[in-house]
Amino acid sequence: MPNKEIPPSVQVKRLLRQFGLRAKKTLGQHFLIDETVLQTIVEAAELSPDDTVIEVGPGLGILTAELARRAGSVVAVEIDAKLASLLKRKLVSASNVRIINADILKVSPSQLLGGHSNYKVVANLPYYITSPILRYFLEALPKPSLMIMMVQKEVGEAIVAVPGKMSLLAVSLQVYSKPRIICHVPSRCFYPQPKVDSVILRFDLLPEPAVRVADMNGFFDVVRAGFSSPRKQLHNSLAHSLGMKPAEISLLLEKARIDSKRRAETLSLEEWAKLYEVFAASERG
Repeated sequence: MPNKEIPPSVQVKRLLRQFGLRAKKTLGQHFLIDETVLQTIVEAAELSPDDTVIEVGPGLGILTAELARRAGSVVAVEIDAKLASLLKRKLVSASNVRIINADILKVSPSQLLGGHSNYKVVANLPYYITSPILRYFLEALPKPSLMIMMVQKEVGEAIVAVPGKMSLLAVSLQVYSKPRIICHVPSRCFYPQPKVDSVILRFDLLPEPAVRVADMNGFFDVVRAGFSSPRKQLHNSLAHSLGMKPAEISLLLEKARIDSKRRAETLSLEEWAKLYEVFAASERG
């Protein structure tokens, strides 16, 4: 297990040099080297010996070692075969850590957990795959009880947005969880240094979706249609995406008590649910 007394910045550069490795741009690899941020992530996860943690993208295992000290079990899923091999060697003394060389999107939580159903997720996510991984866990069975994610600052701010600045991503994540920003992380906290800053997000999973609708897939069909042309007024976006006449859409919006001139970014979750109900009722005749 990496020496806790050695600063993460030294550990990362030493491990890369020792094993002849370089960060892969294709996998968006940027290794965390700031001790304060490292401890912030671990503390935000509120770990105990009873906890099982799935860590996505453990990289060089600096965070993995900290998680292993506090959690009962850690399942670290690393897509990079060379890094997975390194992790197995460096963390060989950590009996509560399992290293899985796999694409997280191609395995299920149940496969990783081996019968356990209660778990938390901790991840320093590559920017290019943030949205798919977040949706993967929020729609997974079983769902995690808590997620602590490091994401690009711009993406994190979009995820926690309120009506007026909503996006399709914000709606899809806030339906299943309550996300909030724990802290901002400057780009200098990583090696190699990325061009953008990051934030640490905490997602508290909701026991039930934030809106009650008969068909969640149908609900998201309407939401996606609304955001299909986000700069257009809502009645135009919906008409274009759903292949309906603007006048028909305006009538349905009126039934939902939503001004047809509004834009998708201004709607709340409850308004999207009401709009879906009106559309569903019209399809039933």
